[in-house]
Amino acid sequence: MKVKFFFLLLIIISAAKIHSQSSPSLIGYWQNWNDFNCPYIPLTQIDTSYSIIPVAFAVPSSGTSYNMTFTPDGISSADFKKQIDTMRMRGKTILISIGGANDPVTLPDTVKRNTFISTMMNIINTYGFDGIDIDLEGGSVTVSGGTISNPVDAKIINLIYAIRKIMDNYRIQFGRKMVLTMAPETAFVQGGMSAYGSIWGAYLPVIHALRDSIDVLQVQLYNSGSMYGIDGNIYYQGTVDFILSQTEAVIHGFNTAGGYFTGLRADQIAVGLPACSNAAGGGYIIPDSVKAAILYLKGLAPKPARYTKTASYPSLRGMMDWSVNWDAVSTCGPVYEYSHNFNAIFRPIQTIDLKIFVEALYIQSADTTRRDTVRALLRDTISPFTVIDSAKGKMNTAGNVVLNFTKAQNGRAYYLQIDQRNSIQTWTKSGGVLFSDNNSVYDLSSNSSQAFGNNIKQINNSPLRFGIYSGDVNKDGTVDLTDGSIIDNGILNFTTGYVSADVNGDGVVDLADAVFADNNGYNFVNKITP
Repeated sequence: MKVKFFFLLLIIISAAKIHSQSSPSLIGYWQNWNDFNCPYIPLTQIDTSYSIIPVAFAVPSSGTSYNMTFTPDGISSADFKKQIDTMRMRGKTILISIGGANDPVTLPDTVKRNTFISTMMNIINTYGFDGIDIDLEGGSVTVSGGTISNPVDAKIINLIYAIRKIMDNYRIQFGRKMVLTMAPETAFVQGGMSAYGSIWGAYLPVIHALRDSIDVLQVQLYNSGSMYGIDGNIYYQGTVDFILSQTEAVIHGFNTAGGYFTGLRADQIAVGLPACSNAAGGGYIIPDSVKAAILYLKGLAPKPARYTKTASYPSLRGMMDWSVNWDAVSTCGPVYEYSHNFNAIFRPIQTIDLKIFVEALYIQSADTTRRDTVRALLRDTISPFTVIDSAKGKMNTAGNVVLNFTKAQNGRAYYLQIDQRNSIQTWTKSGGVLFSDNNSVYDLSSNSSQAFGNNIKQINNSPLRFGIYSGDVNKDGTVDLTDGSIIDNGILNFTTGYVSADVNGDGVVDLADAVFADNNGYNFVNKITP
């Protein structure tokens, strides 16, 4: 018994660790139809800031409320599946959203429930979706009695069973957890504070039953009207107070006539809003107000409105919008204004001013350098040194290059893996570089110890300068005779332009470049990594 408890505890701890490390997510619904005001765009062409994309919608076949179908609009099923595969290779999560405003989904008995399960699994298997998003509106889910923890309505009980069964089937088939998100309207969730019956609070039993499986709950804070907050006051859509009160309610929890609703973790909650003013009938909020509200909830900014939070939620999951199509149009505000605001809130740019010299580009007589592009990978300092982000910039003549990272966290240390088109890949010193105050400085030219393993060469005495080794033309991690061979071939034609064999960056491949690919001076220099 103790052994079983020990392993159960390990599982719980592991799950908690995974949840605590959830990355901020921008969730955007992709419209599977063409609209004059909001045109169809290929799935693969949406802004790269979106990380979770629910495809709208899987709907019941004509004459049913449970036999689910999905047909890509204007593209073959095979080509649409290829687009999903492409997005997955880019690290995106693609879901199939169920229902929407115009197509009720109801499961009043086990026959209809089982048809729903089998048809949804068929859609998932056909297109390779990573999971499902539950966007049931209208009369799809209603409450006639019971409590949040013990519902009595067949269509709620059957929906909970169906989602669990689909998740079980998914895990058996694919060997991983199915991603599950929900996008209820406020009446179905926070509306439970004012009443518990019909649509009011009707989603709460579903959320409660599936709380351990929900990845993101993104209540629609639009087309809503007014709602109570946990402080007993009424707040209105389209305001900062509405974001604050309705977001905290689903994290903190609240009382209803159907019992107490225990809130979800902050990393399960996203703020759901219209992408622009025309995307919904009401509830649009300007970007600066959205930013002020979310930063206050995260504990990063002062109170911006009347509502006073009870706690801070630094792990708040992110933002959702209806829809990526509306975010992409230029007739409803700046293109991708919503996604840009998400990045400003959840992925503020961390800048590092890097001082670096490249051996072959350094001009000793003037203590300057030729300009060239430097690329850098941002890596975790713990093995296996996972790549967190990447950036590139152009060195100025003083050897300074500004690198902007969107995924670096203030106060954390990272390795910088620095690369130039024909030099030895060089990592920063053991322990990494500390990012602080959004404007960090790191001088790789001042001392050999600034490079990992002292893998950097002194290139000048007065002033003392160090530079990364040049000459790795074929980028195999070693400066040796094979690099010289590439240059020799180029010398025959005196190739000009921005080419890898032009080691000293003067715009022409000639004998001067061969010096930096000759083993006589470098004794077969190799890259050194942790």
